[in-house]
Amino acid sequence: MKNLRYLVLLVIIFSSCNGVKNNSGKGGLNTLSPAEKNEGWQLLFDGKSMAGWHSYGKKSSGNGWSISNNALFLDPAKKDTGNQVHEDLVTADEYDNFALKLDWKIAPNGNSGIIFFIKEDAVKYPAPWVTGLEMQVIDNEGHADAKFPKHRAGDLYDLISVSKENVKPVGQWNSIEIRSNRGKLDFFMNGEHVVNTTLWNDTWKTMVGNSKFKDYSDFGTMKAGRIALQDHGDAVWYRNIKIRRL
Repeated sequence: MKNLRYLVLLVIIFSSCNGVKNNSGKGGLNTLSPAEKNEGWQLLFDGKSMAGWHSYGKKSSGNGWSISNNALFLDPAKKDTGNQVHEDLVTADEYDNFALKLDWKIAPNGNSGIIFFIKEDAVKYPAPWVTGLEMQVIDNEGHADAKFPKHRAGDLYDLISVSKENVKPVGQWNSIEIRSNRGKLDFFMNGEHVVNTTLWNDTWKTMVGNSKFKDYSDFGTMKAGRIALQDHGDAVWYRNIKIRRL
């Protein structure tokens, strides 16, 4: 079974070399089109360098992260032996009102997430999810956590389920956009609007109070913060990561 899982993983890695539809515009992978440049988009990953990223609470990225076939790739087999701390990869900069676009692909039975509005203080907050909100990245068919409502691909994790499940099968790329502007939060996946809510009002506070985050007093309260790609211990790929301040 273990050998079969690695074989499937190799197939996924190989398939990432193939040309597929993505959100990169006419310039190719990890580039900005002239129109995107005019609109104020900025690349957070150029396909060649880890510049602008570090592991949460650290000065550099963990050993598990590398660049593979034009994507940021988390290989759990390359993490430090005995290192129980997840190597969540976070941006150097903080963002308040923004639109974030990227492509993601998950390994069979895998779990990850895109977390934002993170207050990076590893002493006070041991992990990004203690403060930040998450768009779930997961194999809906293979990971046990996806059996729970609001824990499936594209969900605002543990808070709001997608209005329509349109995630692609394991091994295929999904394109997403997270847009947060003056308290209005919207998720788009594969071209469809799947989540919308308003942050920080009384309804939001009630929603958080009924979630697994109810005991974390600062969760979901930040109005600016870093963005993270989550290390949940499973192989995952991210590319075409770009952001525009609103």
